[in-house]
Amino acid sequence: MAVNCAALPATLIHSELFGHERGSFTGAHKRAIGRLETAAGGTVFLDEIGDLPHELQVTLLRFLQEKTIERIGGNESIAIDVRVLAATNIDLEQAVAEGRFREDLYYRLNVLRIAVPALRERETDIEILARFFFNKFCLERHTGVNGFSDAAVLAMQRHDWPGNVREMMSSVRRALLTCKVA
Repeated sequence: MAVNCAALPATLIHSELFGHERGSFTGAHKRAIGRLETAAGGTVFLDEIGDLPHELQVTLLRFLQEKTIERIGGNESIAIDVRVLAATNIDLEQAVAEGRFREDLYYRLNVLRIAVPALRERETDIEILARFFFNKFCLERHTGVNGFSDAAVLAMQRHDWPGNVREMMSSVRRALLTCKVA
C-alpha cells in the first residue's frame, strides 16, 4: 500500500492513514478504514515522509511505537501488524536539525537506511534504464522505432539527469512520441 505524504492535503492525511468513524467530522458519512489498517499483514510505503505535517508526525510515531491505531472519532485501540517503508528526497538529518522533522520519528524510521545515488552517479545504469523504459513504452504504443542510436546513448550518458529516473522516463516517452520513423 503506497501513500504519497506530499500529495495528500494536511487536513485529509490523518484520515487517510488511520481511518475515521461515521460522524467524526463533516462529510464522514460512513466508517473509513485507513491505509495502515488496510495494509495490515503487509507493507505500507510512506513516500515523501519528509513532507508529513509536524502534528501528524506525533501520531505516526505513536503508531510505530505501540503498533496500534485509533480511527478519528473512535475510542477503540486497533492492533496493526504492518511493515513500514519510508522514502523522501529531503535531507531528514537537516530537517531534524532545523526542527522541521521530529528527531524521535527520524530514529524510529531509520532502522535500515538505503541511500540511492542520483542517476548521474550511476553511469552504467543509464543505458539499461533507458532501454527498459523504451521497451515498456513500445509495448503501450507500437511505434515502429527500433531503439537508440549510438549518438543518443552517448548523449544520455553525458546528460546530468537533474530529474533523475523520472526525467529519463519522460525523455524516453517524449522521444518515442516525437520520433519520425523512416
